Amino acid sequence: MIERINLTASVEALATAKVLCIGDVMLDRFVYGDVDRISPEAPIPVFSINSDNLMLGGAGNVARNLSGLGATTHFIAVVGNDGAGKDITKLIGKISDTEPNLITDRTRRTSIKTRYIASGQQMMRADDETVGAIEGHTKERVITLAKSALKDCSAMVLADYAKGVLTPEIIEELIGLAHAAKVPVVIDPQGLDYSRYDGADLITPNRKELSDATALPANSDDEIIAAARQLISDHNIKSVLATRSGDGMSLIDAKEFNNFKAEAREVFDVSGAGDTVAATIAACLAAGVDLSEAVQLANITAGIVVAKVGTAVAYSSDIIEALHRQEFSTGEAKVLSLNSALDRTDMWRSKDQKIGFTSGCFDLLHPGHISTIAKAKAACDKLIIGLNSDGSVKRLKGEDRPIQSEAARAQVLASLELVDAVVIFSEDTPGETLEALKPEVFIKGADYTIDDIPEAKVVQAYGGEIVLAELEEGHSTTATIEKMGK
Repeated sequence: MIERINLTASVEALATAKVLCIGDVMLDRFVYGDVDRISPEAPIPVFSINSDNLMLGGAGNVARNLSGLGATTHFIAVVGNDGAGKDITKLIGKISDTEPNLITDRTRRTSIKTRYIASGQQMMRADDETVGAIEGHTKERVITLAKSALKDCSAMVLADYAKGVLTPEIIEELIGLAHAAKVPVVIDPQGLDYSRYDGADLITPNRKELSDATALPANSDDEIIAAARQLISDHNIKSVLATRSGDGMSLIDAKEFNNFKAEAREVFDVSGAGDTVAATIAACLAAGVDLSEAVQLANITAGIVVAKVGTAVAYSSDIIEALHRQEFSTGEAKVLSLNSALDRTDMWRSKDQKIGFTSGCFDLLHPGHISTIAKAKAACDKLIIGLNSDGSVKRLKGEDRPIQSEAARAQVLASLELVDAVVIFSEDTPGETLEALKPEVFIKGADYTIDDIPEAKVVQAYGGEIVLAELEEGHSTTATIEKMGK
């Protein structure tokens, strides 16, 4: 399981992303109504229409999501010379920071997906479209536009819905052009033959698509790893991101496997979630965001859109809000028992991360505390705060202390990005906690000398390092409380 990190900076970086999006565009028509009776003509429900709504689907929804994330998009797709094609042209024109390149092919019907929805549930879907490979001038135009757009883009996403725009020949040429320009290629795949995606940097099949493409089961972790690595080996694909509905996502390459727990709090409509994932990954790669962070953001955006109705979009503001909620819950998760802290430090050490430890009452958090914590964090990779319990504070500070309970103090500390874990101890000093955790670095305020530190012998006995951090003058919890009492 990948450890959560602060992703706000990565979200902000998405505004610098420039992405080329190519694929099958569709017109999604959502018809809303009621079902109150069964038809007298046949045993079927009678759907009474109340309203309808037109939205971009397929590659168009990828473009919408790219725009919502703040990315600039070069969009290439094919439409028919019909009403649906004109509707798509209008809708694409309304997307901010998007340069539309819609090629009209008079031999094709624009894809329309009409969904009938009653009481929040889809009753039926009706499709009207032409499915067939584009040819001649239309094919040449796609390649010409792509070649030009790649000069200005840092990632390419192909939204393949098997309608004919992304033929094997076109995909091969597009991947070649992208790699020549050193641009990563993300593909939302379709069908059974993944040889068409040879050389892709990342593909994003769902569990069923992965199983169908490999003729292998894809339920357990081991099965998903085996199926994904078969695709990687057979088709020279760098990484596979397998989306697993309520089980989250799995990122697999030739050497590593990582799971990402699902972020959705309520699933309302899964339409277009795959588009959102592909858009998020492409935008992140274009912005220079690490792939692991990109998948964490994609996991969050997928959770956002499935809680909305229709082919929804995850906006950067939605992600920031979700991250804020995540920070709160993560903060609570940082408050650990000693046993849980031991498990956590074992995991950190397995990654060669240096553990630091500092302690205190932290009754009213002030700038002096923050400065000390920042200096402690600078001395290590992972910082654990040892927090005096309420009983311990009373013994050290007097009967009128602490001002805040240990639970409240722990939650405030855990909310700090600098802090990786909080462990409450009931003794007057954290000697027993230090003995158990054995942090590589113990940080104490420079108002002590090493000889004056009660825990020094414990740290020295197991070979730990003691660092004295200079204190910020003019800050004291006791002095602050005295001022409040005046």
